[in-house]
Amino acid sequence: MTDIPADAVCIGESMAMLVPEDARPIAADSRFVLRVGGAESNVAVSLARLGHRSRWVSALGADPFGRIVLDELDAAGVDTSFVVTDQDAPTGLYAKDPQGRSTRVHYYRRGSAASRLDVTSIAPSAADGARVVHLSGTTPALSESCLRLTHAVVGDRVLGPAAVSFDVNYRPGLWSVAEAAGELAAIARRADIVFVGRDEAATLWGTDRAEEVRELLPEPTVLVVKDGATGASVHGQGGRAWADALSVPVVETVGAGDAFAAGWLSGWLRGLGPERSLRLGHLVASRAVQIVGDCPVVPERGDIDRYLRHEEERA
Repeated sequence: MTDIPADAVCIGESMAMLVPEDARPIAADSRFVLRVGGAESNVAVSLARLGHRSRWVSALGADPFGRIVLDELDAAGVDTSFVVTDQDAPTGLYAKDPQGRSTRVHYYRRGSAASRLDVTSIAPSAADGARVVHLSGTTPALSESCLRLTHAVVGDRVLGPAAVSFDVNYRPGLWSVAEAAGELAAIARRADIVFVGRDEAATLWGTDRAEEVRELLPEPTVLVVKDGATGASVHGQGGRAWADALSVPVVETVGAGDAFAAGWLSGWLRGLGPERSLRLGHLVASRAVQIVGDCPVVPERGDIDRYLRHEEERA
């Protein structure tokens, strides 16, 4: 275990991921590339590439896929010292099935090592000194023990005083609207920072506008509502801010929300303010949609600062 505190601690499942190398729908003659993906580990990787100390906490199987996941996160600079190896359960697997500007996802994660996580799986010191702990709505969908773990971290703050960031990240392939709507709202209300797509909020809670989402979730200190390729708004104690998304060629969209969350959290960690954090989120997300994997190569710090200054001059 490392004694150096992390800026951000991300908790959740990561899987081996199969993606058609031509980013076209899966067919009998598809050739696949093997990548690594998972909402929270994606955030951890992008935060590390953005220059932050990030830690990923989870469980992996004692199998080749688990080694691949661990090696990729280690290579990205993510602290994996709190990852548990489960000798009796496999590493999860999923396949992306690109459909033009959307992507179907096929999961093979039932009974995975990460689905067996519970509060006792995570060392109480995992978030010592951290400024933020990040989870997403995929974790409580994995199992009853993962649901209890999420409530313990977000609601009971069992990992200490760090701010809690929660990406609603509803995945219909994991649970139904009837199962998810109430649980995800209850978790979001107890978080400090919440990310949610306007489309998923409409699916879960019947809200049509960002303002309606804020009325539904008034408790978080910061609420970020993403509106796809249009832009995103942030709602906090200082009022509301908006930033347009960037227009870029789209190869495949899964992972863009995680990249956006990492960019926004990087801005928050740097004290950039709500609007500049939104712009940084869009910048990192724009890199994610141009690749077949989930974790983009991010701009250098100097390039980020120049981009933010340019956007402010244009506004």
